Amino acid sequence: MTSLADKEILLGVCGGIAAYKACDWTRALRREGAAVTVVMTEAATRFVAPLTFAALSGRRVCTSMFAAEEAEQIPHISLARQADAVLIAPATAQTIARLAHGLADDLLSTLVLATTAKVVICPAMNSQMYRHPATQANLAKLREYGYTVVEPACGTMACGEEGPGRLVEWEEAHQALLAALSRQDLAGLEVLVTAGPTWEPLDPARLLTNRATGRMGYAVAAAARQRGAKVTLISGPSELAAPWGVEVVRITTAMEMHREVMARAKKMAVIVKAAAVADFRPKITASSKTKKEKAALTLALAANPDILKELGAMKKKAPRFPLLVGFAAESENLSAEAQRKLRDKNLDLIVANDITATDAGFAATTNRVILIDRNGNEQELPLLSKEETAHRLWDAALALPH
Repeated sequence: MTSLADKEILLGVCGGIAAYKACDWTRALRREGAAVTVVMTEAATRFVAPLTFAALSGRRVCTSMFAAEEAEQIPHISLARQADAVLIAPATAQTIARLAHGLADDLLSTLVLATTAKVVICPAMNSQMYRHPATQANLAKLREYGYTVVEPACGTMACGEEGPGRLVEWEEAHQALLAALSRQDLAGLEVLVTAGPTWEPLDPARLLTNRATGRMGYAVAAAARQRGAKVTLISGPSELAAPWGVEVVRITTAMEMHREVMARAKKMAVIVKAAAVADFRPKITASSKTKKEKAALTLALAANPDILKELGAMKKKAPRFPLLVGFAAESENLSAEAQRKLRDKNLDLIVANDITATDAGFAATTNRVILIDRNGNEQELPLLSKEETAHRLWDAALALPH
């Protein structure tokens, strides 16, 4: 898994009202172990004092190409050479125009010209300025240069207007930065991931579901995107934010999940079924809330399709079919049950986890899993974050012949 620990990050801060948010971003980068050097445009110093960033980064803040201190090091060259990545946030229309046209009239624009590091740009500005054809053309040019542009969020601006232009939240920028620094060993592959629970309604007020939150599946999708894949995430109800750069298809029921997976399955290179899809649904869904005085004490159920088993059956008949990865959430006989499912569903890889553990499985931020592949190889992983577990899953999937 790509980590920001010990990475040299240049944080370019431009003169917009969102400059204050870069203070929290500096703190977040430091928490992950990154070394942060803040480079501010002159306009940025009108919004936040350089002293603030110096205190948060633990380093001198750079504001001028012609600073007297350490002038012999040629700041725009030395900074450009030391960086693993350049993160510009907020990136204003002015700085975006400078970078698009190769201008070198301040320290930030000059060092970007001089660096071979990855560049991640997070625009933030008035909605009309962002929508203007000149700004859009400039952003397109930056993408052509190979820079990562993180689209701004929509919302209410400081000026009172509504629309696109708000600086994204740190988590999106974080994912983009990790992607810029990650090995791109999934580049060119289309990947489908399912996540979360399904809701099977009894009536407008009640439903059958399970304790899944979607956290593991979302981590798998995010890790694939970081490593260069084109990712579609089919998600049951979840409060988690969509991973950066991932197409998210929202569903509610198992039947909806089945429809969306089958519509996309054949064009994928890998399918990871991390969702906790309900095995059963009520045979009858009431159109109005059932009064408890009239409710039956037994519930008639119908079986939902076993999506993964159906995919495995399709794989047996097809000369070429996506690599299939399943999950086995078990409460006992973990390895044996996972191996049975691997065989019965014709999978290439299965991820087994113990749902009775308090520090793994449903709702936890960590997981402890066993990876078993179609060749009988079994790898027991220690307790890891779900993000690290996701990367280990992709390592195992890539080790299998496609």
